[in-house]
Amino acid sequence: MLKYSGIYLAILATMVVIDMIWLRVIAVSWYEEGMGSLLTDSPNLVAAALFYLLYPLGLMIFAVLPASGDAPLLKAVGMGALFGFFAYATYDLTNLAVIRNWPVGLTVLDMAWGTFISGVATAAGKVSMDYFQRS
Repeated sequence: MLKYSGIYLAILATMVVIDMIWLRVIAVSWYEEGMGSLLTDSPNLVAAALFYLLYPLGLMIFAVLPASGDAPLLKAVGMGALFGFFAYATYDLTNLAVIRNWPVGLTVLDMAWGTFISGVATAAGKVSMDYFQRS
């Protein structure tokens, strides 16, 4: 159980730190410009917490754990990146389909971000898993 907790926490911590830098420093103006009046004055912290608790679990189950043993880091990263691509594509393409004036550029940017952050977070999880397997 300690191994799984360590893997999960490595993924979670990596995602939260990198995503906060992305959302609060790097891309904040892009999202504000793209979503405009759709943005709330303050985020729904319960919904955000649920995302940050559930998404790393998905990365662990579908990308990190299948790359256990001698599987290369690149396999895990690739699977995590694909998981992120499909998850973020589901959100962004659905928005593009049903929300008037949803920006195509924001869709592409967010899908690329989801692919990147998922790959990086999965790398942290794989390194953690390899550490626990050696211990």
